[in-house]
Order: sequence, then structure tokens, then C-alpha cells
Amino acid sequence: MVYEGKRLVSCHCFFLLTAKFYWILSMMQRTHGQEYAHSIRLDGDIILGGLFPVHAKGDRGVPCGELKKEKGIHRLEAMLYAIDQINKDPDLLANITLGVRILDTCSRDTYALEQSLTFVQALIEKDGSDVKCANGDPPIFTKPDKISGVIGAAASSVSIMVANILRLFKIPQVSYASTAPELSDNTRYDFFSRVVPPDSYQAQAMVDIVTALGWNYVSTLASEGNYGESGVEAFTQISREIGGVCIAQSLKIPREPRLGEFDKIIKRLLETPNARAVIMFANEDDIRRILEAAKKTNQTGHFLWIGSDSWGSKISPVYQQEEIAEGAVTILPKRASIDGFDRYFRSRTLANNRRNVWFAEFWEENFGCKLGSHGKRNSNIKKCTGLERIARDSAYEQEGKVQFVIDAVYSMAYALHSMHKELCPGYIGLCPRMSTIDGKELLSYIRAVNFNGSAGTPVIFNENGDAPGRYDIFQYQMTNKSAEYKVIGHWTNQLHLTMYIQTTTLTVSMSLSASVSLGMLYMPKVYIIIFHPEQNVQKRKRSFKAVVTAATMQSKLIQKGNDRPNGEVKTELCESLDTNSKSSVDFPMVKSGNTS
Repeated sequence: MVYEGKRLVSCHCFFLLTAKFYWILSMMQRTHGQEYAHSIRLDGDIILGGLFPVHAKGDRGVPCGELKKEKGIHRLEAMLYAIDQINKDPDLLANITLGVRILDTCSRDTYALEQSLTFVQALIEKDGSDVKCANGDPPIFTKPDKISGVIGAAASSVSIMVANILRLFKIPQVSYASTAPELSDNTRYDFFSRVVPPDSYQAQAMVDIVTALGWNYVSTLASEGNYGESGVEAFTQISREIGGVCIAQSLKIPREPRLGEFDKIIKRLLETPNARAVIMFANEDDIRRILEAAKKTNQTGHFLWIGSDSWGSKISPVYQQEEIAEGAVTILPKRASIDGFDRYFRSRTLANNRRNVWFAEFWEENFGCKLGSHGKRNSNIKKCTGLERIARDSAYEQEGKVQFVIDAVYSMAYALHSMHKELCPGYIGLCPRMSTIDGKELLSYIRAVNFNGSAGTPVIFNENGDAPGRYDIFQYQMTNKSAEYKVIGHWTNQLHLTMYIQTTTLTVSMSLSASVSLGMLYMPKVYIIIFHPEQNVQKRKRSFKAVVTAATMQSKLIQKGNDRPNGEVKTELCESLDTNSKSSVDFPMVKSGNTS
């Protein structure tokens, strides 16, 4: 059987491999049978690779688990949609067709590394001089696809693993979802770019939210790995630099949590009862299980969750635990729903989408049916008719990163277009200078792109390959027993809240400067509502003595801190707050309304 992308010999022969690439080729041999059956390949003049988490991690040594309908299928279809649009555009890469090679990472960095070796096969030098066929004829090799650039990956840990290989072969990579600050290191990940902002911007936005709400005593919670740990590290560093925000505890969720692990984490968080605000950089599954543990221990109303973009406006983490999640403030890169993609995806059927090798599996999952005797679902489930339609016979909502997948593909296309204009002026199709695309040269064109993306916002990269920070701020609110995420503001280099304040009681620790505290005693109520909503309390009022005491404590700590290295005063402030300064104020439930 002839496999595409693998070095094949048409005769029975033995051959020697150079030691330099033996380990790479051996890994290719291990996974190639699976890869052939589980990849999307479209021919073109220029081939782009794609990495998507089509499946979740498998259990008990199995690399791949259940299908991920939104994060996997929606996103890879967004790449196919973008490729279709570009190939139809007479003004973008005219007479040049883009092809794809899309692989499944199975949400696992090591598996993704093995799969992505497919992208570098064409760049590995092959020495056929040591290959001897039985009849003495020279061997015939099947040439693998030459990958000019890669779109992906999703998880930061996967992008980091893959980036280490791609940079060796000078293949540019543009991610649509990886946000770990570590990837901004241009000395280590010089061929990596991304159309989403790094978590260093997100961490700054979260610090600004905490500061705007008047909190100064919080805990942090991170999923083990690059995303969670880097995010919390960035938050801690920024809060240390600006001062006034103390970290009570920094807890970590293990990659493979044991039974009862999440109950232990909730118990640990309760050891610092005044630090009710919890800053979370955790993956979707960990968020859900933390909320479940908090609900199980009857902590509804105790914690205020501040969630990163991995929480964003997702339903799955809060499903059937709306009350424990009520009031959570979450953040998400500013995005928009792409109408063209909705029309495209709703029109996909089994008949017109055979290029997607995972679409039949999606069809079964999406419509709760099975496709004949070979279907993966059990025999008690109804058979699919093939007449089912997306959004008509099933729920449909565009996945949040679709916009960024499209922008990532277009950034590669615009870079290739600019490259073609300069290297092949007036040439129809690819000229000899672009017959083999220089990855380092292409990278310089990628970093120089500047165009309006699918949502109408500029797509640009800085010197590290990072996109600018633009975020929407959400709050998870319940009204009449129904819950929803509501946009309460945005962040673009600084925080802007658009809000009307409604409060629910929550005890937090706080400390104000004397000038602000005394001034607010006489300022109009609207000032309090807009700038210090935590003070908007009718049934509980702080006495003048309490205000002066809090202000005096802050002044003393600032004075003591003048003679100490940055950070030491913070510890003392945290200790003082935890043991001596327990103030009961109302937590603001923010709703859309007046602009601050």
C-alpha cells in the first residue's frame, strides 16, 4: 500500500538512514498508519499545514478521545472556508491555488509533535545512494508535500512543542489560539506568530479589573502547564509592580488530578477566608470541576471568580452550576461572529463535505445518530438519514475562535501575496524564485502584514509576532433563574467599563487612601457608582472611624515600604488584611447601561 507523504521505495530493498534524522523518521513510521487515515489533504500550488484539536485527549494510553465539535470541527472548517475564499478571490494570490494538509493534535502536545513531523518530511535530505534494490534499478521515491507555513496550534503547550521543530526547518507558524507569554520570546520561538494577544496583556487587563473593583487581597489558581502557570506568573508580576494587590495563595491544578483533588483545592482556598476573589488561568475542564467542588461544599456566594479567556463566555464550565458561577467576571479577546462562515457551515452535508475526513463522526455526534453498521455509536441509536441539517435539526453557535482561524489563514495569504509581488512582478502563477519558498523570507512578510481582518479589526504583528491586546469583559449574571454572560466593558491598553451597578452582598478585604476615602464621603453618589461600585451600599455603611483607620493603615504601610525592596511591603499588607482588616462591603453585579 502506498502512503502519501512517506518515503516509499517501489522495490524490496534495504536502506540506511543518517543518524541525524533517524529519530524523526522512526517517529514518522510509528504514527504514519494513523496519520494517513486521519488528515485532510487538498492539492495546491502552495501547501499550508493546519493543526487542530479535533479530538480530546485519550485515556489509559490511547492518544485520542472524544470528538470536539466546536474547538475541533468548527475551527478546521474555518480554515477550509478561508482557503476557499482566498482561492476564489481574483485580487489575492491570483492564478495561485492554496492547498492544505490538516492534522489532528488530539489535544496532546506529544502526539501533536509526532503528527507535525509530517510537515518537515520534504525538507529532510534523502540520500538514495545507499539504497539497493534487488534487481539493481534505482529506487522510486514518492515526494511528500512541501509545507510553506502552518496554521496552529490551539493549546499553548502544543504550539510550544511544535514550534521547536518548525523553527529548525524555518517553517513559519501562525496560531489562532495560543496565548502563553512564553511564546513572545523571539529568541526561542522566532518562527512563531499569533493573531491573538499574549496572556501578558490579559493579565494586565485582569489586574486592572481587580484594581477597579477595589480589591487588594486575592488568590490565584492555575492549571499545570504553560498556559495556566505563565498566566498566573504574569498576573503576579504585574500586581507586584503596581502594588496594592496581594496574593493570598497561588494554587496549581495537576495535569492528571487525583480523586478528590478539586475538593482539596477548595479547602485550601477557604484557609484564607478574606481572599474570596480567585483569579483563574485554568482550562475548561478544570474550571468546571472547580465549580463542582465549590458547589458540593455549599460555597455558593462565597467566591468571586475572575476567569481568563479559557473560561470566556463558554457554557460548558457553568452548565448545571449556574448559581455557584453567578457574578463571575471573565475576559475574552474581542471577537465577532462571521456571517459568511455561518452560511458556509450550515450548508455542509455528508454529500458535499467529503474532504473533511472527520465530518461523518461529527455528523453522528451532532445529530445523535449512527451512519450504518460501521457507525461508531451503539446499536440502540437511530440511523442517520443524511437529510439532517445543521442549525435546523441541531443547536448551532459559531465557536469563538473561528474569526482568529480565518485571520491566521489570511495573514499567511497576504504575506505570500506581498512576497509574490516583489519576487515575481508581472508573473502569472509561481515564478522560479517562489518554486521553493524560503521560510525566513516568508516570515518577514508575515510580520509586515497589515489588513482588516474578518471582523473588521486590523490584523498586525509586533516584533515578537504578537497581536495587540483587545478584550471584552463579561459578567455571568442570573435574572429570573436564567443565566447569561453580559458584556460589561472592554480593554484596549486600559480598562473601560460600561455598566449599571446592582449589588449582591459579598465580604471582601479593602483598604483606601485617606484622600480618596474622605473625598468620597462628600462626592455625589454617581461618582461612587462609577468609580468605586464596591461602596454603593445602602444597608451597610462604613463609619468615619473605619475609613480613617483603613486610610491610616495604608499610609503607614506605604511609608514603611519606602525603605524596603519592592514586594516586601505587600507581604505585610497581606498579613494585616488577613488578620486585622475584615470589612464587609457589597460586591457589584455589573449590568449594561450608563457609560463611565
